[in-house]
Amino acid sequence: MKRTINADGNAEPLGPYSHGATDGNLVFTAGQIPVTPDGDVLSEEPIGVQTEQSLENIERILDEADAGMDDVLKTTVYLTDVGDFEEMNAVYRDFFDGDPPARTALEVARIADDADIEIEVVAAVP
Repeated sequence: MKRTINADGNAEPLGPYSHGATDGNLVFTAGQIPVTPDGDVLSEEPIGVQTEQSLENIERILDEADAGMDDVLKTTVYLTDVGDFEEMNAVYRDFFDGDPPARTALEVARIADDADIEIEVVAAVP
């Protein structure tokens, strides 16, 4: 049965969507931009800071679904500048220090609120 997730500690969604959804077996997160719990978008910060905030938001969503970063099967990373890949990857690696999930990373023209990164994941519920 589908259950939507709105994680405690995350800013309210910017539109008509939830932070994530689960059927009890898999969790799908909405794309997470670097928005703080207070709703401030860190679009002027370096890509490493933006990556960390986006992944912290994902951690809270997964926690609401009784999952964690070790349960992530697949990530998709959208960057406005593929030149930021190495800096993003350095922070990303800290969140997936064991067996990393499958990943797609691509450059896009623009992300909501002029963020430089957006990340979404699919995770298994243990």
